[in-house]
Amino acid sequence: MHLLINIDVPDLPAAEALYTRAFGLTTGRHFGDGGVELLGAQAPIYLLQNAAGSGATAITNRDYARHWTPVHLDVVVDHLEPALDRALQAGLVQETDIRDTDWGRIVGLADPWGHGWCLLQFVNRGYDEIAT
Repeated sequence: MHLLINIDVPDLPAAEALYTRAFGLTTGRHFGDGGVELLGAQAPIYLLQNAAGSGATAITNRDYARHWTPVHLDVVVDHLEPALDRALQAGLVQETDIRDTDWGRIVGLADPWGHGWCLLQFVNRGYDEIAT
């Protein structure tokens, strides 16, 4: 399987600038005025320009207010505080305190378009610390 990550945004240039600054991604291809490919993660991320209020599904229009969804993106970093500082300076908003766990450290963020993100710093054996 080959995974592609698609993220709808209402402002493509702003999203490209934010994600490249926040997460150290690089711009790949541009797809006219409607999309841009970001590289540097294990899967390519495609930012797709879609206006707020445009049709998203048969029953829902796009809404870029902060929303909860069971799918979010985790970015694994070597050092949490510098990565958090970079993300905040790029325009993400910190939503949770940094939490220490058996497997590492985590902090919750949101981008300006309502998408949830987490920064993770693994310690020791990472998730193997809690795997059975």
